[in-house]
Amino acid sequence: MSVSTLAADQSVCAPLPVLGSDVTVPLVTGGDVTYAALDYAASAPALQRVWDDVAAYAPYYGSVHRGAGYLSQLSTDLFESSRVTVAEFLGCRADDQVVFTRSTTDSLNLLAAALPAGCQVFVFETEHHASLLPWRDARVTYLDAPRTPEQAVATLERALAGRDPHVPALVCVTGASNVTGELWPVRELAAAAHAHGARIVLDAAQLAPHHPVDIAGLDVDWVAFSGHKLYAPFGSGVLAGRADWLVDAEPYLAGGGASRKVARRTDGGVDVEWHTTAARHEAGSPNVIGVYSIAAACKALTEAGFDSLVAREQRLVSRVREGLAGVPEVKVLSLFGDDAPRVGVISFVVEGWNSSHFAAALSAEYGIGVRDGLFCAHPLVRTLLGSEPQDPGECGAPEAAPGERSLNAIRVSFGAGTPDEHIERFVGAVRELVSKGARWTYRTEEGRCVPDRGAAQV
Repeated sequence: MSVSTLAADQSVCAPLPVLGSDVTVPLVTGGDVTYAALDYAASAPALQRVWDDVAAYAPYYGSVHRGAGYLSQLSTDLFESSRVTVAEFLGCRADDQVVFTRSTTDSLNLLAAALPAGCQVFVFETEHHASLLPWRDARVTYLDAPRTPEQAVATLERALAGRDPHVPALVCVTGASNVTGELWPVRELAAAAHAHGARIVLDAAQLAPHHPVDIAGLDVDWVAFSGHKLYAPFGSGVLAGRADWLVDAEPYLAGGGASRKVARRTDGGVDVEWHTTAARHEAGSPNVIGVYSIAAACKALTEAGFDSLVAREQRLVSRVREGLAGVPEVKVLSLFGDDAPRVGVISFVVEGWNSSHFAAALSAEYGIGVRDGLFCAHPLVRTLLGSEPQDPGECGAPEAAPGERSLNAIRVSFGAGTPDEHIERFVGAVRELVSKGARWTYRTEEGRCVPDRGAAQV
């Protein structure tokens, strides 16, 4: 069974069509402007192709698995064929499982719950909280932030060399930093892990939307990513990889769908036989729309051609970095240095500026959406800023005087749907804000930095 969907006529020489590209927002200085969404690292806009595919399926929406009706059977077929599409997108091995979850965070918590007894976990402090925090019930070794890819591999090898060889071990590493955008040496880290008898899980939340991810080629054991960063809204994610630890573990959630057979015992208890397939960790009614949207995004990116998408994005990265380099007050954050390969994620601070004020001014005065803060990667950002944990204060950080360290940062992120014009507007706005200052004052309102409309215009 299949659902007829709209075929996308997408040129790889232009941004892929996304929802919201024609949305206008008001400016505090008067008038409206087309919104420049430059916060892809948090949630990328939905691809028009994804939206069209989901809209075509929506009238046929039905319950998944076990339903005898036509819509239920069609939805089941769509759900399971989406699993195949994702497996192909990730280059899964023949015996790998693809488990659908809610997000990267959910995927890594699922894997954490499936760790064998006594498992040792090795994770760099540079990880996003989704891959830094789920292991608290395991024996965790946190590794210091490396300053080169080679140092990352050497640090991991030293740590693994001293581990207990008689217990299982897992390494967790990002593919692309959600703070600096820098690419990590995944293949080399996987080789180091396997040489010491450990397994490795790749947090591909920031990698999968920007680069092809090949589980077999990278030789990683698992990959986790989120739909909402892959241009696919509706709250779904993926954990894909080796089946044995997942099959041996108790179901992540207990309930219908995870169980094959449930029977009452004579003593009044309940016996349960759990599935050994991916369904073991997919209890409850599946998020069919979310799963199908991920599959649609995988198809759209594959058909557009990652080589062309990567080449175009690298041109945008170069333009942003060139523009920021032309503003002496701006410092771009980096672990591995200016020459490190990276995706469209760039964080920076501006001397003498509260980062939250700067981000608020970009939005209110230029219609540009970026992010400010510590990006759910607090240890990494504090390492890059050279700051200690402090009370964030008003609008996310105390006001920074010229020459003082900023206590949080600004992040601009973009991807396959970003028009060149949005990048040019961002670069121009940064230059103008630094040279002329904000035209409005800003204050805290319900935890957000907003224009202070009660104050005089600057």
